[in-house]
Amino acid sequence: MGEIDIALIVKMITIGLVQGFTEPIPVSSSGHVMIASEILGLGEQGFTFAILTNTASLFAILFIYRKDIARLAVNSILYLKTKNLRYKSDFRFVFFIIIGTIPAGVLGILLSDYIAESVSMKTIAVMLFVTGIALWLIRNLKGNKDESDITIKDAFLVGLGQAVALTPGISRSGATIISAVAVGMKQDTALRFSFMLYIPVSLGGVILGLSDFLNEPNKADLAIPYLAAFIATLLMTYFAMKWFMGIMKNGKLVYFTYYCFIVGALLLIFF
Repeated sequence: MGEIDIALIVKMITIGLVQGFTEPIPVSSSGHVMIASEILGLGEQGFTFAILTNTASLFAILFIYRKDIARLAVNSILYLKTKNLRYKSDFRFVFFIIIGTIPAGVLGILLSDYIAESVSMKTIAVMLFVTGIALWLIRNLKGNKDESDITIKDAFLVGLGQAVALTPGISRSGATIISAVAVGMKQDTALRFSFMLYIPVSLGGVILGLSDFLNEPNKADLAIPYLAAFIATLLMTYFAMKWFMGIMKNGKLVYFTYYCFIVGALLLIFF
């Protein structure tokens, strides 16, 4: 393997690590991937690469929440079959996830061409400031709603937050967690609901983009770099998510306010 190939693999791994680290946390993974690509001189990575790394992040989140997902699926089916009240809370939670998925699903289909357009570094900077301000506004909110207290209105409002995150540079996890905390959810409930919403939207994106991935003309040449990026993203998403869960548990979400402001300012200065 030549030096150019090795260099490309290292760069792809770096992009994968950036995607994996920033996917769970409220700082816009797509924005950070663009920043890293610009610094590394890779330009835009393209839709195929985005599908690949997003799939890796999805697999990591699915693994972390595998027990919750299995319980929710089994108990929802049991409730539909038996109407036993012991399964009702899990069924309701799945129903609210469906409600929360609708806004982003509809807008994602309607605005797919716009969303796919490139975005400038200044736009990312502005959106990071917006995210930072929103995180600052909810820094002292201590909700009291757990899964059993969520309403259709709450689910839909958080879903609207996820829809807003279709805007390039807005963090999906940030928008949904901020929305969930704003409607009164406990931070651990907000985190779980946020990433349960992430699963169907991300899965839908993977399915819709599968044909583009399969028709990618350079797959064979990029197989090793893509595989390296996939593994890097998968592992980093797992560890970043575990770390972020600890941050949320300790109520330190405000740290990301400072991060968003600092990175936003650096982008305005140097780009």
